[in-house]
Parts: sequence; C-alpha cells; structure tokens
Amino acid sequence: MAATSGPREVAPAVRRRTVIDSAGRWSGSDLQELWESRELLYFLVWRDLKVRYRQTALGALWAVLQPALSAVIFTVVFGLFAKIPSEGLPYPLFAYVGLLPWQLFAFALIEATNSVVLHEKLIKKVYFPRLFLPLTPVVGAVADFAIASVVGVGLMVSYGVRPRVSLLVLPALFIAALACAFAVSVWLAALNVKYRDVRYAVPFLVQVWFFATPIVYASSLIPPPLRPLWALNPMASVVDGFRWALLGASPPPMAAVAVSLVVVAVLLAGGLAYFRRVETTVADVV
Repeated sequence: MAATSGPREVAPAVRRRTVIDSAGRWSGSDLQELWESRELLYFLVWRDLKVRYRQTALGALWAVLQPALSAVIFTVVFGLFAKIPSEGLPYPLFAYVGLLPWQLFAFALIEATNSVVLHEKLIKKVYFPRLFLPLTPVVGAVADFAIASVVGVGLMVSYGVRPRVSLLVLPALFIAALACAFAVSVWLAALNVKYRDVRYAVPFLVQVWFFATPIVYASSLIPPPLRPLWALNPMASVVDGFRWALLGASPPPMAAVAVSLVVVAVLLAGGLAYFRRVETTVADVV
C-alpha cells in the first residue's frame, strides 16, 4: 500500500482587482480604442437622430426649414432693406451658402455642451470612450448638413450657377468646419461638467460668433485694420471658402486660412488635453 502524503498547504486566494483609469495624455492606444469602439459612436448618432425628430410633424424637413427661413429673413432685412453688398451674387444664394457650414457649427456647439452631463447615468454604469459624447452631435450634424445641401444645390441650379474646378476644395473645407466644431465642442463639454452655467452662456456665444462671421455680409466690408483679428475666427475662412468653391466668390486670403488652421489645431489640442483631465473625475462630478 502506497504511503499517503501529509496534509497539503492551500495557497491563499489571490484577489485581483481591475482598475479602469484614464491616462494623463492621449496615446496610440487611446486612438485604437476609439477606432475599435466606432460601432458605439454609430449607435449614439443614430439614437440622437431618431430622438431629435421623434413625434415631429415635419421630421427631417426641419434641417431644411431652419437655414431656408433664416436666409429669407436675412434677404429681406439685410438684402432689401439694408442693401448690404453680396459680391455681385444673388443675396438669397449668398446667405444660404454661408448658413450651410454655420448651421453645422452652431448645432454642434449647442448640443455638445450638455452632452456629458445628460449622460450621467450611462457614465456611472459602464465604461466607454467619453470623447464620443461631444463627438456625437458633431457627427449627427452632418446628416442635417447633407439634407440642407440639397436645397442649396437647387438654389444654385435655379440661379444658373455652374460647377467649377474649385468644388474639389469643398471636402477640405467641410473637414475644416467639422474640426472647428469638434475643437470648440470638446472645450464646452468639459467646461460644462465643472461649471454648469456654461450652457447658459453658449447661446449668447453662438449669437456673437454669428455676427463675427461673414454670413450676412461679405468679408470685403471688414475694415483692413480689423482683418488680422478676423482671421482668428476659423469659421470666417470656412464660410468664405464655401462661397468661393460653390459660387465663385472671392477666395479667402491664404494668410487668413493659415491662421485659421493654426487656431483650430491649438483649440483641438488644448480641448483634448483638458477633456482628458476632466474625464478622470467626470463620474464623481456629474
């Protein structure tokens, strides 16, 4: 009979704890995580689109009515009454093309400001890339932009505007508008987590920014001493670029475009860094 061995020593159970934390700065792994979670972004955008037009009589037509009615009002007030020059272009077309990128920008700012606070319960329950929250309104604004662009094309056809080679620059201008909207939206979403009065200041900010952008007037009306200051507004170059690419208006100066790109890059880098800092404590603050 084989000898039985003595009592075995049982090793103490090792408790493992997984801590999900955010790094202090953006890295390649963060970008990979965003890419791997892209289906979540699609779900968030699709959900927001359905909620936005749920139980509305006109549905997605609001994406057309908002810039169209604004263009009509601006045409009457600034085109007929104030007689503001529009670089020889029909004022309705001049105003509507300027409103296309602006509506995308303004919608993203207003919706993204409250995006993190509105998802308080979701943030506290599960982990996901928080950057998707301010990014969702920016991507969702593309749908409204596409719908409103159909009316813009119809206006161009009705006024006899022919396609030109400058249309090839339009995708770059569209990306610049998205980048500008996302850069400012990240700042506002992060600031609103700590300072809830930010959401009350955003409509006023959008209104001031609107009149600081050449939408209802041409950039040629800006006094020369103020033009370097106007170049700090990235949306000014975007709006002028849209009119140049679509209607053949005066192109934005290359110096102003370069300054605008630098401003967007600085805003985006600073916004991402600040959002990452706020992200580490967002579950406790909201």
